[in-house]
Amino acid sequence: MTPEPTPSLSDTPDQPRHDVRQARRAGITAFVGTTIEWFDFYIYGTASALVLGRLFFPDASPAVGTLAAFATFAIGFIARPLGGIIFGHFGDKFGRKNAVIITLALMGIGTVGVGLLPTYATIGIWAPILLVLLRVLQGVAMGGEWGGAVLIATEFAPENKKVLYGAFAQQGSPVGNLLATLAFLGLSVLSDSVFDTWGWRIPFLGSALLIIVALYIRITISETPEMREAVAKQEKNRIPLVEVLREHWVKVLLGIGAVVAGVAITYIKTTFALSWATTDLGFGRSEFLMVVTIALVVQVLVQPFGAVLASRMDQRRAVLIMLLPELVLLPLMFLLIKTGSLTLAIIGMALATAPHAMYYSALAGILAQRFPTHIRYTGISISYQVSTALFAGTAPMVSQFLLNRTGAIWPVIGLGLGYVILSLVCMRALLRPSSAAPSAVEPDRASATA
Repeated sequence: MTPEPTPSLSDTPDQPRHDVRQARRAGITAFVGTTIEWFDFYIYGTASALVLGRLFFPDASPAVGTLAAFATFAIGFIARPLGGIIFGHFGDKFGRKNAVIITLALMGIGTVGVGLLPTYATIGIWAPILLVLLRVLQGVAMGGEWGGAVLIATEFAPENKKVLYGAFAQQGSPVGNLLATLAFLGLSVLSDSVFDTWGWRIPFLGSALLIIVALYIRITISETPEMREAVAKQEKNRIPLVEVLREHWVKVLLGIGAVVAGVAITYIKTTFALSWATTDLGFGRSEFLMVVTIALVVQVLVQPFGAVLASRMDQRRAVLIMLLPELVLLPLMFLLIKTGSLTLAIIGMALATAPHAMYYSALAGILAQRFPTHIRYTGISISYQVSTALFAGTAPMVSQFLLNRTGAIWPVIGLGLGYVILSLVCMRALLRPSSAAPSAVEPDRASATA
C-alpha cells in the first residue's frame, strides 16, 4: 500500500484537535489491531514451548531442542528494532495510519507462513531456515506495529488522558496472549501425535481471518490530529532517527531500561514457566496452560488500573506502588509452581501477574509524552523494541540456559528481579519533569507533579 500524499494529512487543519467520539474509536481500533498482532506473535511463543523444538530440531535432546526453539523465538525480537526504525521513519514522515496497516499485513503473512511450513522431516535443514525467516518477518511487523498503535490511541486523546488512552493499545497484549493460550488449550483434546502432525498449525492458519477483520477496521480510521498539526507546521525531520539519537539519546536509553519489566517478565512467567513446568515438574500440557490462562484473565482485568493509578497520582510514586510488590511475588510464584500443586501454581502466577501488568498499562502513555510529535513514532519504537530485543526475546532462552547450567530455579528468579529493579530506576529517572517533551504543553496531571 502506498503512503498517503503529505497534503492529505493537513487538508483539514481546522478539524477539532480532540474529538471524544473519534478518540474512543481510535482507542478501540488500536486495541483490536494490537490484540490480533499479539495473538499472532504469542502463538509462536506457545508453540516454541510445546512443539517446535522436536519438529524443527529433531536431532537435539529435548532440553537443547527447546533451547533452539526459544532461540528462533528470540530472533523475532531481535528483528523488532529494525521494524521500529523502518516504520518509525515512515510513520513520522507520512503518518501513523498507513504504517500500522502495512505492519498488520506483514504479520499476517509471517504467521500464516509458519502454519504452512513443512517440518524438518519433510524438507530437512530448510525447515528451520524458513522458520527463522518467517519469525524475522513477524518481528519486523511487530516492531513497527506497537509505536503506531500507541500513537493512534494517545494522539487522538485529550491532553490529560493520554496515559489512559495509551492503555487501549497495551490491553491488546494480554488479550492476544489469552487468546493464543486458549487456542492451544482447546487443542489439548488432541492426541500428542495428532497435535504434532497438524493440530499445532490451526492457530497460525486461523489468524488469517482475524487479520482481514483488523485490516478493515484500520483502513476506516483517519490520521491522528497531532500528526496533521505537525505536518501543517512542517515539523518533520528528513531523518527522524538521526534527530532522536542526536538530541534524545538519554531518553532512549532510559526508555529501554524502563520498558524491561513491562515486557521481559511476561515471557519468564509464561513461555519459560510453561516449558519448565511441563518438562521438569510433571505438569500436563493442558494443566499448565490452564494456569497460564487464569493468570492472563487476571492480567486482562487488573492491567487497566495501572493507567488509572498513573493518571490520578504522582507517576513516580505510582511506579513504586506497581513494581515493588513484584520483588516478593515473583520468587513466590516460582516456589509455588515448584511444589507441583496446580492450585498453588495458579495462586502464585495470578499474584505475580498483577504488578507488572499494571505497570505495562501505564508504560505506553508515559513513554509517548517524552518525545516531540514529529519524531515520536521513531523515539518510542526504538526505546520499546530495543528493550524487547535485548531483554524480552532472550528471557526464555537465558532462563532455560540458567536452568540447564545450574539445575536450580533461583538464578532464573534473580534474572527476573534484576529486570524489575532496572525498570524501577530508569522509569523514575525518565519521569523527572525535565524529561518531558517540549510539545507536551499540558501533560497528564500526574506528570506535572512528578
